[in-house]
Amino acid sequence: MTDFFQNGVIATLHNLTDRSTESLEKELSDWSKNSPMSLILPCLYSELQGPALGNIIKQLSKASYISEIIIGLDAANKEEFEHAREFFSVLPQHHVILWNDGPRLRKIDQAINAHSLAPDQLGKGRNVWYCLGYFLASGKSKAVALHDCDIVTYDRSIPAKLLYPVIHPTFDYVFCKGYYYRAHENHFSGRVSRLLVLPLLTALKQVIGSHDYLDFLGSFRYVLAGEFSMRAGVVPSLRIPSDWGLEIGILSEMHRRYSNQRICQVDIAKCYDHKHQVLSENDQSAGLSKMSVDITKNIFRKLSTQGITLSLEKFRTIKAAYYRRALDLVDNYYNDAAINELQVDRHKEEGTVELFAQNIMDAGDMYLTNPMETPFMPTWSRVVSAIPDIYTDLHKAVTEDNQ
Repeated sequence: MTDFFQNGVIATLHNLTDRSTESLEKELSDWSKNSPMSLILPCLYSELQGPALGNIIKQLSKASYISEIIIGLDAANKEEFEHAREFFSVLPQHHVILWNDGPRLRKIDQAINAHSLAPDQLGKGRNVWYCLGYFLASGKSKAVALHDCDIVTYDRSIPAKLLYPVIHPTFDYVFCKGYYYRAHENHFSGRVSRLLVLPLLTALKQVIGSHDYLDFLGSFRYVLAGEFSMRAGVVPSLRIPSDWGLEIGILSEMHRRYSNQRICQVDIAKCYDHKHQVLSENDQSAGLSKMSVDITKNIFRKLSTQGITLSLEKFRTIKAAYYRRALDLVDNYYNDAAINELQVDRHKEEGTVELFAQNIMDAGDMYLTNPMETPFMPTWSRVVSAIPDIYTDLHKAVTEDNQ
């Protein structure tokens, strides 16, 4: 049971009564006649052998209100793609697989790249970008949700709760973000959200003062959650980063383009567990270390577009303020875990804070050294402007792969 407070600048939709998934789905099924819905599943081929995806597909097969499931498949050869087709064939809904490494989609990528518009960094961001492009090319639905494919604690209530706010006929939300708490084997998870983003936002407010963008990010209970939904009209002009700043980048776009009254967050799970990234304390190009740098750079860039001047001296002050607040939070998390019979390793948590503090400085240095860096992928509106037939070509390529 959660609280019922509305203590941010966006609406929070709680899980107050443990309403049944069947009850939610009944309403969604009624609305789907006039407002069809799609679901995007970005995944690696290796996740087909993982502990989560089999259950996810089993659960989704019962979600009859979903009109279309778009699966973005990375790191798969021809034989693996054929296995993926068989794996996902149990889904009764219309579904397609974007074989991102296949010859047809590579040809599409080359055509887009001829205009210098194709994403040049492999990863989830690029996968999601192409899936959103196919969603627009398909034109089947009025709303789309997205979630990861490594959620061990998955339940089909997740897409139902994500889509409900943006598809409800009397709600005015265009974007919905999921939230939850994360735990793994009786330990608190979500280190980047808990130990980097939240204390960093507090430090930034201390150094630069109150700011509507910082208030906006601070209103999300799990700012890095990878589960969200949006209305179809949001997608064509959406700019998303290709790096680990994907979730922050999408929120930044929502803040730039829409009133806070049109954005909400919803409680989608009692507990959430998925694949855990290594800290990678000795390699800033991998793991949570890279994630922390990418996320911090995205926040700095967004603040600069809001007219905030950042300097080396400010970054030093931000780091100091962050470090103090993050260490205080370690105590809070330890106490919170203890009362719930969970565990927090103080030594590891404080070591993680020390790494993130250094990465804040490094991210600031990278920003100052290369302020013109553009990590955002082009909007699909721009791609269509450059290549008017791109939706037709993309839809044809995916259809032929799936025949």
